[in-house]
Amino acid sequence: SEMCIRDRCLMTNDKGILIKNIYYMLTYAFQSLRQSNYDSVATEDFENIHDMFAAILGKGVANQLKQGLYKEYILQSEELSVLRGKLNLQGTIKNRIQHRQKLACEYDELSENNLLNRILKTTMMILVRQKTVKPDRKVLLKKNLILFENVDMIEPDQIRWDGIRYQRNNQSYRMLMNICYLVLGSLLLSTDKGETKLAVFLDERSTHSLYEKFILEYFRYHHPEYKANPDTIPWNIDDGMIDFLPSMVTDITLKSAGKVLIIDAKYYGHTMQTQYDVSSIHSGNLYQIFAYVKNLDRNQTGNVAGMLLYAKTQEQITPNNKYSMDGNTIWVRTLDLNLPFPQIAEQLEKIAGDYFGSGKFDRTGIGTDRRCKEIIEYGI
Repeated sequence: SEMCIRDRCLMTNDKGILIKNIYYMLTYAFQSLRQSNYDSVATEDFENIHDMFAAILGKGVANQLKQGLYKEYILQSEELSVLRGKLNLQGTIKNRIQHRQKLACEYDELSENNLLNRILKTTMMILVRQKTVKPDRKVLLKKNLILFENVDMIEPDQIRWDGIRYQRNNQSYRMLMNICYLVLGSLLLSTDKGETKLAVFLDERSTHSLYEKFILEYFRYHHPEYKANPDTIPWNIDDGMIDFLPSMVTDITLKSAGKVLIIDAKYYGHTMQTQYDVSSIHSGNLYQIFAYVKNLDRNQTGNVAGMLLYAKTQEQITPNNKYSMDGNTIWVRTLDLNLPFPQIAEQLEKIAGDYFGSGKFDRTGIGTDRRCKEIIEYGI
């Protein structure tokens, strides 16, 4: 629509999210984006998500190059005149049969040609080829790529994202890998000609993860008194048998003064389910939050509440309900992400305030973090 073009929205199914808000959500999800190195990125207006990701990745990789690319030991196989590392007996025998005076050796070598750097190189190469990425971003990406000469490309569909492990030497790659995941894992499409291009939207799965992470980190940062965390809730069973029961892990659990609020973050193309032209809350979601609340409140104190927090869609029906169920409170609310960021913060403050009774934004902890202060106060 003309409104979305004017406001520079990122369209995800039938939702509209301001592109700048995606950057702010990323800022909360990854603390490294709050550093002064990204100040120039934070003040820019982005017309599309590809350009925004290129700006973040260009700056982030440049910062990483100043520290040095991550290296790890990689197994190398080579035929040599003298033994190095471990002898590959089968390969050496084969050489002897062929009258080749070479030893088949296997050895570990410290190399920058590892999975993390391959993902970075592949993502930058794809972004460089996108018409929607501004020329100055491409210049920085190309400058970065010069120092990836010894790093191979990788096919995006061959990346095992769940196999990536972080430790002390590669912690600085965590945010960069998540940006690459949003580009390669969520935005990559194949054309009829076998070429690749980037979609103009984020898919639900990727944005759902970011949405959930943002809400959690928002409360962790601004309200440490709520002790925001994902919690595992034990089943309140009578006979002690828990075999085959699924784990109950909350998205966000807030705790204060003996009260608990369980928030289940939901990011769907449609907030409501419809059957025979009758709209209702997704039954599975309601059953799930009710199970969380009742199993945690095993003593039936009534001090445990639950909330389904949907990202607002452009549907006409927007749930904003409060239910009393068997002594506990269950809310169903929506969070409008198509607003200036200070108004998004106000919605989150109201969510906590309506239950815990404070609802006042604690600014005492943001004096040393200028970026979050600017985001909340000015939306820049």
